[in-house]
Amino acid sequence: MDVAAQSYLASRLGDFDDMRLAEMDKAGIDFVVLSQTGPSVQGELNPKTAARRAIENNDFLAGQVARHPKRFGGFASLAMHSPRAAADELTRAVESLGFKGALVNGHTHGVYYDDPSYDEFWERMQALDVPLYLHPTDPFVIPKAYDGHPELVGAVWGWGVETGTHALRILFGGVFDRFPKLKIILGHMGEGLPMMRWRFDSRFAVYSHGITLQHAPSAYLGRNIVITTSGVCSPAALTSAIAEMGTDAVMFSVDYPYESTAIAADFIESSPMADDVRELVCSGNAERLLKLDRR
Repeated sequence: MDVAAQSYLASRLGDFDDMRLAEMDKAGIDFVVLSQTGPSVQGELNPKTAARRAIENNDFLAGQVARHPKRFGGFASLAMHSPRAAADELTRAVESLGFKGALVNGHTHGVYYDDPSYDEFWERMQALDVPLYLHPTDPFVIPKAYDGHPELVGAVWGWGVETGTHALRILFGGVFDRFPKLKIILGHMGEGLPMMRWRFDSRFAVYSHGITLQHAPSAYLGRNIVITTSGVCSPAALTSAIAEMGTDAVMFSVDYPYESTAIAADFIESSPMADDVRELVCSGNAERLLKLDRR
């Protein structure tokens, strides 16, 4: 990334007033949920430092939301180094700060959240009835297949593979069977998973390796795993995702400032959808999942 691009992103990530609100107004976006950009506290090696930074970040974000409460909501940063510390901070962020859920930037130094030690975290999240946005990060170990192709490691390809795989670990690890009301959000049109629903069922029926689930794998996609359009402005992909996931499982999102708000707004307005489906995708699904006041 060149210096100009870094400067552009830094100026917009740190702005909570003129630039952000003006861009929202121009695109007709009434409300956004803000979160910390990656890698956030998942990049901290020391668990105590990570926990402290998560608290500091959430307090700061709450202050920004309080200045524009009709335009902004917040997703909490969580130090997933400790499932209990993460659960406690999630509780504080939701009950005291009014946050709508949490956003976590992938694994924590190679630890994935299907590990049974995270059950106390998932139990708390289900009890609070808020979602976790599972956001991309780099793989803990760069696969050999990417050698000589650094362009494949990050946003072009690798992040989607990494995040989709993490979500599948949670699914096939039985987390949704143990916590059936749990909701996880995946961005970027579901990191490619919607298009694979049929194959997950077909091949898992043959190659389960002794793993059992209460439902077919596809049943969890749309019920426990929901998606946003962030960073994928393709009408064809949107149509397919809605067909696979259901009209209640897809939400509009921009991925500001990494993607263009204008392009995302034009995309969602021009994509072929019935009016009632457009209302769900553009606002209704988020209002229901995040308990937003429609007014």
